[in-house]
Amino acid sequence: MSSGTAVATPAAAAPPKGKPGLTERARAERKLGWMLCAPAVIVMVAVTAYPVVYAFVLSLQRADLRFPAANKFVGFANYGHVLGAKLWWQDVAHTLIITFFSVALELVLGMALALVMHRAIFGRGTVRAVALIPYGIVTVVAAFSWRYAWEADSGWIPHLLGLKSDPLTKTTSSYAAIIISEVWKTTPFMALLLLAGLAIVPDELHEAAKVDGATTLQRFVRITLPLMKPAILVALLFRTLDAFRIFDTVFIFNQGAHGTETVSILGYNQLLNRLNLGLGSTVSVLIFVLVAIIAAIFIKGFGAAAAPGGVERN
Repeated sequence: MSSGTAVATPAAAAPPKGKPGLTERARAERKLGWMLCAPAVIVMVAVTAYPVVYAFVLSLQRADLRFPAANKFVGFANYGHVLGAKLWWQDVAHTLIITFFSVALELVLGMALALVMHRAIFGRGTVRAVALIPYGIVTVVAAFSWRYAWEADSGWIPHLLGLKSDPLTKTTSSYAAIIISEVWKTTPFMALLLLAGLAIVPDELHEAAKVDGATTLQRFVRITLPLMKPAILVALLFRTLDAFRIFDTVFIFNQGAHGTETVSILGYNQLLNRLNLGLGSTVSVLIFVLVAIIAAIFIKGFGAAAAPGGVERN
């Protein structure tokens, strides 16, 4: 090989770019942010962590206020008792039924209501204020109003439907009454969260798709829904966690009778009616674990699809 021949050498790989260091100003701002947030974080941890830890400690004991002398440490025996009881799994099923149907209906109706509030030509503020009135009513007050509406003697719903018996004494009609009350009360909250998602959808995309001949349904399915996935995830997560812990409406309607007892009602009965702090705390801890599992499923299962990084690019 002649000395004038150039020999190609592999180019040295460029060193990976490291994360740029923070400037003094950025460090000062971050430190200030932590200092401002620290009091609120400390209070929130103290308020939430102590009850959870204390409930877990009680769940490891046989603590019954009716027999205080018999209290003793039993380990995880309470968990085995609750998880092995048929009543627990029945109440979990009751809770899941109410949660699934109420959240599904709220998502559909909330989306429709959000579209109406977003596309209102005139009186947009009035429309939004009127639509949010049910959510502004205290849950207990709303539950009592719906309970009186369903009663056979004085309620307008049995008279409207021609029912002669009390609907709240039957399982199917009790479920219907509870779900309708929940949907009426919390659909505005779902619509409010979805409305925030609609606000970030650019109108230019709809105009361009309309020029290309896309129908209203196609624009909604292929443009609006994909861009609203983060807002839909947040709305579904908040409402599912809230619906799974339902207590007020069920308690006021029939106190969980006729096959409508939820896990929160079960915990209430164990703690306050039967005065069994050990089993009641065990039910509370299990509800906390189930809520955490539901949140993890939503974040892991739907979070990747809702993340902006998941959008494919050519």
